[in-house]
Order: sequence, then C-alpha cells, then structure tokens
Amino acid sequence: MFDRIRQFVEELTGAPSERELGDTELRVASAALLVHVAEVDGFFSESERRALLLLLQQRFDVSEAQAQELMEAGRRSDREAVDLYRFTSVLKDSTSLPERRRMIEMMWTVAYADGELAEFEENVIWRVSELLAVPSRDRIALRQKVRGDFGLDPLAPAPWDSHVGESKA
Repeated sequence: MFDRIRQFVEELTGAPSERELGDTELRVASAALLVHVAEVDGFFSESERRALLLLLQQRFDVSEAQAQELMEAGRRSDREAVDLYRFTSVLKDSTSLPERRRMIEMMWTVAYADGELAEFEENVIWRVSELLAVPSRDRIALRQKVRGDFGLDPLAPAPWDSHVGESKA
C-alpha cells in the first residue's frame, strides 16, 4: 500500500520513480551499445569481436557461450532500435556514475581493439557519454587511459585532428 502511495506522490510531483530492471535488460542494453560502436564504421573485425566478448564475460561474469548469446541479443536489439536512447536510458536509470564510466571505457576498448579509431566510433562514444551524463573530462580521460592500455600515445590527436591549426597554403 505504501508503495502505491509513494508511486502516486512521485507521479504528482514529477519525481522519478526507481525503476526495477531485469538483469537481462541491462545486459542487452550494454551489449547493444558495444555492438553498435564495433559495427558503426562498417567493419566488425575479429579483434573487436574478441574484445567485446571478453568485456561481456568480465562485466557480467558469464561464460564465453553466454557472452556470445548476449552479443547476438545485443546485435538484434541494436538493429531494431531507432536510436541509442533506448539503451542509454536503461543504463542511466539503473547504474551509478562509476558504472556508466565503465561502460564508456568498454566502448573505447572495443573501438581501439582493431588498432584504429574511426571518426564514427568516436562520435558514437561522445553521444553515448552525453546521454549517460558522463562528463566530457571523464570521457576524454577514459579515451587516454584505453589508448595507453593499447600502447598508443594517450595524448595523440585522432587522425582527423592532425591538420587542426595548420594553415592552408
């Protein structure tokens, strides 16, 4: 009874009610975002696939077979989605800021897994960061961390940034 009263008051005041999410919904949303960043440049390399599966195994403590099933569920869900909000709203409503930062770090890891960062991948991670309310400084710091983890210069600009500031002669 008290839950109904609390829910009624929250609806009247516009306060968000805590949303009980199934573990499956959270996992599929996470997998869909990882698949999206892996496929956004038109190539889903073997190294990206391996990184994605390993990240799902570690994050959700599942077997390789379960991670494969989760990746396929994420792929189907991503293909059916109109936009990224469907996934980011699930994560934003059900995870803490440190967990959302971890999601961004996972996305950077998938994006760099093939040794290259496509502009589309960076753009998706930027948009997801904004939708998850992960501050820009955290997104940039996580990018630098992952670049360093991959043995790349963490402060190097992206390839499309290399001509910034150069004059056209």
